[in-house]
Amino acid sequence: MTQTLRIDFVSDVACPWCVVGLRSLLQALDAVGDQVKAEIRFQPFELNPNMAPEGENTTEHIQKKYGASPERSAATRQAIKENGERFGFTFNYSPESRIWNTFDAHRLLHWAGLEGKQLALKEALFKSNFTDQRPTNDPVALADAAAEAGLDPARARQILASDEFAAEVRAEEEHWRRNGIQAVPSVIFNERWLIQGGQPPHVFEQAIREIVAGTAREAV
Repeated sequence: MTQTLRIDFVSDVACPWCVVGLRSLLQALDAVGDQVKAEIRFQPFELNPNMAPEGENTTEHIQKKYGASPERSAATRQAIKENGERFGFTFNYSPESRIWNTFDAHRLLHWAGLEGKQLALKEALFKSNFTDQRPTNDPVALADAAAEAGLDPARARQILASDEFAAEVRAEEEHWRRNGIQAVPSVIFNERWLIQGGQPPHVFEQAIREIVAGTAREAV
């Protein structure tokens, strides 16, 4: 018997480990097959809510925010690239790579959820940012990602030129902060079980099978 499984995927478009976590989760769901009907809801989280419009060089940002040396940053980016390759995703980091504000991307994702195309837009936004190296606050890049996801780019541009869905996104961000989410990706199953980080597929698969079987603990 197929069970419906609600999955709240709290993440940011600027988070490379969120790409890995999502691809890993999707692979786990494929492994579980028709035992589960997954309802994935992408929830907003901004890693850099106060980022200036011009963005910031990725290496410089990581050094300033986390105190990482250039060597450590390079090693981390290489690990991210290798993890991406395992899941068929390309990270095109370069010395000129930048991090941008992502609030407008989250507004489009809220809209995409109403249209039933959140997953497609999330994937398109990840590709736009990490593979194509396009700014996550650029209206043209965001509208192009919407079109790639099968959404109306004219409607996307209309949303981006306004404050539409801003209040909803702010409320959702606050909800997850109040519930203790301080890092991404955070994946919550049926509003009860939490897995954090870009975990390998078997971790997600085991958790899903235990939830379906009714043997999962209160926190995974």
